[in-house]
Amino acid sequence: MVDVTLRIRRYNPEHATQKKPYWEEFTLKNCDPTDRILDLLHRIKWEQDGTLAMRRSCAHGVCGSDAVRINGRNRLACKVLINELGAESQAHIKVQVEPILGLPIQKDLIVDMEPFFAHYREVMPFFINDEPVPANGRERLQTKEDRAKFDDTTKCILCACCTTSCPSFWANGKYVGPAAIVQAHRFIFDTRDKGAQERINILAEPNGVWRCRTIFNCTPACPREIEVTKAIGEVKLAIQKNSPDGIIKITEIKEVVFSS
Repeated sequence: MVDVTLRIRRYNPEHATQKKPYWEEFTLKNCDPTDRILDLLHRIKWEQDGTLAMRRSCAHGVCGSDAVRINGRNRLACKVLINELGAESQAHIKVQVEPILGLPIQKDLIVDMEPFFAHYREVMPFFINDEPVPANGRERLQTKEDRAKFDDTTKCILCACCTTSCPSFWANGKYVGPAAIVQAHRFIFDTRDKGAQERINILAEPNGVWRCRTIFNCTPACPREIEVTKAIGEVKLAIQKNSPDGIIKITEIKEVVFSS
């Protein structure tokens, strides 16, 4: 068993003395090394301070709602075990928890996700195909090879870990951010989708994909292990291959990117 002190970034705009962010520490005794950070936050809320505000839902790394900064790194509180943070070699450890960066803080660990989802909506994250259903009445099929081109980016759970770990997003909130580009990638390279050209045009704008400086913060931040920087690079290449005079069609871009 191990004792854990959680240093949590607190903020309550409705409280007379808590209108500026401040740090508060809570100590929990006899924690199991396999306890998750989310378990510890629950204990604090249920046993010590019921005013602690945080966002969580499935607690299984699927919903993405409990994204926070743990010891300076964006992670899901439900996926990080105490023993990953040094509990195996220490009897008492300190863990720092704060809200993800780049989005307005509403209270304690809860941030306003609307700017993030606004960028998500900008890239039209939905399937577009107005062509008639195949004559055989079956779904639109594609090869395993075509599916593999965008399989990685279908794993996104919209937790915002990648976008809020990006210095370019911190500096300019108008940047669509890695998560939106990942969502666009998923459809741009889907051979069944017919809206790729529109997404390419959106991401070619000043606040689109070119604000990425290839810092690589996004890839290690992803709890689903998506190769975010690689996906962004493939979208950049697709835009480069899309000549202004329209000679290279979007269907050809899909082939060029994965054959180069």
